Amino acid sequence: MSGVPAGGELARRLGTFDAVVIGLGSMIGAGVFAAFTPAAQAAGGGLLVGLAIAALVAFCNATSSAQLAARYPTSGGTYVYGRERLGDWPGFLAGWGFVIGKTASCAAMALTFASYAAPDGWARPVAVAAVLALAAVNYRGVTPTARLARVIVTVVLAALAVVVAASLAGGQARADRLGGWGEVLGEGGLYGLLQSAGLLFFAFAGYARIATMGEEVRDPRRAIPRAIASALGISLVVYAVVAASILAVLGADGVAATAAPLAAAVDAGTWSWAGPLVRVGGAAASLGALLALLAGIGRTSLAMARNGDLPRWLAAVHPRHRVPHHAEAALGVVVSLVVAVADLRGAIGFSSFGVLLYYLVANLAAWTQTAGDRRYPRAWQATGALGCLVLIATLPLASILGGLAVCLLGVLYRRHRLASSRR
Repeated sequence: MSGVPAGGELARRLGTFDAVVIGLGSMIGAGVFAAFTPAAQAAGGGLLVGLAIAALVAFCNATSSAQLAARYPTSGGTYVYGRERLGDWPGFLAGWGFVIGKTASCAAMALTFASYAAPDGWARPVAVAAVLALAAVNYRGVTPTARLARVIVTVVLAALAVVVAASLAGGQARADRLGGWGEVLGEGGLYGLLQSAGLLFFAFAGYARIATMGEEVRDPRRAIPRAIASALGISLVVYAVVAASILAVLGADGVAATAAPLAAAVDAGTWSWAGPLVRVGGAAASLGALLALLAGIGRTSLAMARNGDLPRWLAAVHPRHRVPHHAEAALGVVVSLVVAVADLRGAIGFSSFGVLLYYLVANLAAWTQTAGDRRYPRAWQATGALGCLVLIATLPLASILGGLAVCLLGVLYRRHRLASSRR
């Protein structure tokens, strides 16, 4: 395994519960408040089936990540796994796709927070302020990050409980709006269904943050697989319940027509007093996702910088707080700049491309593991790899082209670095 510079290790301060909470904070924030609308636009009445497909692919990917993280409990996630099992180039592509795609996701989550919390005309300044504030929290160490994540997840789950109750008890819910197989294969067809799954996969990618923080988890061989499985299972239940509730109130067309389907479902019923709670929940969920994203990207950047695949300046670890403080600071600046030009919907597809590439490498790496390290059958890894390829192919064309362009830039950057080092 790639060595860690002496004195550059991160501190193992996270237990299983903390790791689960960090994963939940990133998944629930991203999915519930950001992904349902574009998924409904793609799949119509097939939204719930698209969610099931995304969950199946995510489950297969999660088993690969858990199996690999137990063997390689260090920062970097699939960037490290790809290098160790497949070679430098697959590892680099996984890490590059993660860092670039999730940087766009950070901007999307910051803008989502601002849409709930900022007065008119102040969205981008408030989004930048949120990025810088959470970057400062991460800079102080992983323990404050975990504590804040607990608070955020509690607020979000309470708000979602209110959304479900208001939707079902508000007098507008109808079971026939959930959609049948005729609608599933109607307007969008199979392509629309798979595109919906690809967009919803964005919502399940939070468990990657647990693996990327493997160097900071106590007893990682035991804790990381448990945390990944728990976070994914809880998130799936929450997604399914919330999606069914808002579909029962709004129908697929209603979900597709609004950028805030949860708020629209509450407003459609008799619980109008619950509207402000939904706004608080949306703001908190976005902050939770942003907090976990910043932490995960910082750790992957650290691992890449240790190997020279990003500037080595980013590999510095703070002597007191034991965090990659240069990477955290640089990330805060870069995300703040992206916020100035980011498109919220486009970021979801772009992020899905990068994350699906990341998990494709994870599945291929886990496939190569031998019996001593194997926890799950190879059939799950084959299913996960095939699912990643299919979902990438059915993403919106702009997302595919943007993702390929970014991959090409990464390849050119690494080739230039390698050529320079040889000279």
